[in-house]
Amino acid sequence: MGTALMIQGTTSDAGKSLVVTALCRILFRRHIRVAPFKPQNMALNSAVTPEGGEIGRAQAVQAQACGLKPHTDMNPILLKPNSDKAAQVIFQGHPIANQDAVTYHQRKPQLLSEVAKTFHSLLSRYDHVIVEGAGSPAEINLRQNDIANMGFAEKVDCPVILVGDIDRGGVFAQFVGTLALLSPAEQDRIKGFIINKFRGDIALLKPGLTWLEERTGKPVLGVLHYMPGLFLASEDSFFDTNKQVNHDPERVRVAIPRLPRISNHTDFDPLRIHPQVELIWVEEAQSIPPADLIILPGSKSTRADLAWLKKRGWPDGINRHLRYGGKLMGICGGFQMLGEKLDDSDGVEGLPGQTDGLALLAMHTHFKDNKKLTNSQGKLMLAKKPPVLGYEIHMGESAGPALEHPALILEGKPHGALSPDQQIMGHYLHGIFDHPDALQALLDWAGMKKAKRVDLAQEQEHTFDRLADNFEEQIDMKQIDTLLSLPNSPKKK
Repeated sequence: MGTALMIQGTTSDAGKSLVVTALCRILFRRHIRVAPFKPQNMALNSAVTPEGGEIGRAQAVQAQACGLKPHTDMNPILLKPNSDKAAQVIFQGHPIANQDAVTYHQRKPQLLSEVAKTFHSLLSRYDHVIVEGAGSPAEINLRQNDIANMGFAEKVDCPVILVGDIDRGGVFAQFVGTLALLSPAEQDRIKGFIINKFRGDIALLKPGLTWLEERTGKPVLGVLHYMPGLFLASEDSFFDTNKQVNHDPERVRVAIPRLPRISNHTDFDPLRIHPQVELIWVEEAQSIPPADLIILPGSKSTRADLAWLKKRGWPDGINRHLRYGGKLMGICGGFQMLGEKLDDSDGVEGLPGQTDGLALLAMHTHFKDNKKLTNSQGKLMLAKKPPVLGYEIHMGESAGPALEHPALILEGKPHGALSPDQQIMGHYLHGIFDHPDALQALLDWAGMKKAKRVDLAQEQEHTFDRLADNFEEQIDMKQIDTLLSLPNSPKKK
C-alpha cells in the first residue's frame, strides 16, 4: 500500500489543482508511480476516460502530468450543476441521479464509504497518491458529513498541506482563520502552508512568514511566485480576463457567449493561447462584437441557456453576423441550439418541455436519459480533411436533413452538420481545436491567413515541466518527501 498527501485550500481557486499537478509531475520525473485523486469535484469541465467514464477535467490533466491515462477512480464523484439548487451526480464515471443540495448532503455518509474504497483501490496500485480537496475545509455549513476535505482526510488518515492565494490579499487571515474553524484533530492533520501567486520582493514577506509560523506552530513550506503565461486547464472558472490585444485585421476574432451553464470551456484553450487569435468572451451586459467566428459552446442546461441567448438578442446578432459573411460553429449544446427544435419532454436536463431552436440547421434534438460518453477521432470535412480527436459528452440525439452534410467523419461514421455554403458548422466533439492540423484548418476556415501551428499537447507538457521546476526551487521538498515517506529528494542538475 502506498502513501498519500492531501492538498486543501483556504478558498476556491487558491491553487490546489496547481500544487497537485506540480507534485504529480515532480514524482513522475523521479520515475515514481504516482496518481491524482479528488474525492468530490463540482465542475462543468469534464473529460472522458478510456473506459468510457466521466471525471473532472483537472484530474484528467493531473493524470497527464503523471504520464497516465485518466481513470474514473481518480475522481469517483463529479457534481455537474444544472441549476442554482441542483446537480447531476456522477459516480464512478456515470450519472446516478439529479439531486438538490439537501438530498445529496443526506446521502454523503454512504458515498464517503464508497469513495474511501475507491481511494484505497487506487493507493494499492501506485506508490503515492496526491489528493486534492474542494473549496475550503472551513465551510461551517458543510462540515457535517464532509466528503471533500477534512471528512475524507480523517476517514483515510491522510496528512494535509494548506494552500492560500496571496494575490487576493488577506492570506495570513485565511490561514489563521481556517485553522481556528477546525477541530483540534483536524488542526493537527495540517502539516504546513504553501503561499501561492506571490509578486514582488520575498524579503518584504519574510516577517509575515515568521509571524505565521510562531502563531500557528506550523511551517511555511514555501512561497510560489506568480507564473505568467502558465497554461493549465481551468477546472471550474474562467481565466479572469479576455486576451487584451489591439484589434489587428491579421488576427481572427472569435466571439463566444459566456452562458450561465457553459460546459467544457476548456475546448477553447488552443484559441486562447494562439498568437493570431483574439478571443472574446461576451458577457451578459455586452453587445455582440464584430467577429470572424462566433462559437456557441456546450451547455449543461441547453434549453435554459438558449432562452438566455434569445433574451439578450443573440439570434438577431447571429443572423447579422451571417449576412456579413461571418462563420458560425455550435459545439454540443451549442450545436443543438442551431436546430429547429429541442425536445426535452422527459425533463432530462430540466423542466419537461420543448423549445424552438435558432433554425439555422434543418434538424431537431431529442433528449434521452442515456448519456453518450466516448473518445473519438476522425477527420474534418474541410479542405485537406485534417485529423481531429476529442470526446463526446451529451444526453441528446440529433436528426434531420442537415446531418446529410456532415462536418466530421468520426470512427468512420458521418457526424454533425456543415451547411452547403460551409458558413455554419455544428457537432458534438469537444476538443475539436486540440489537434494542431485541425486547429490550422479551422482558423483558415474562419478567415485567417497563414495560421501558425500551435500544438496543445506540447504546450501542456512544457507547462508541467515549468511548473515542476519552479515548485522544486521555491518549496521545501524535503518536508514533502518526509510526509510521503520518501528518501530525501535528489538535487536538481
